[in-house]
Amino acid sequence: MQHNLNFNHNRKFRRDYDSIFRKDPAAANVFLLLAELADENGRVVFNTPTPESEIARLMTARFNDCRAYQLPGGLKR
Repeated sequence: MQHNLNFNHNRKFRRDYDSIFRKDPAAANVFLLLAELADENGRVVFNTPTPESEIARLMTARFNDCRAYQLPGGLKR
């Protein structure tokens, strides 16, 4: 699995992330993680029989607090 280190948060992504974060912070961070993992075509491929457990493992490795706001600048009102 390739990690997209050059992922750039554009304004639309930030609006979507903020909207999801207001409803469910953990879900917003799954959204962020999957965006970071996606290839240039937006696909994420897990080579495991249980992608859910792989996502949980990656969430733990990627975020100190899976429910905290992760984008620079903080949550916009």
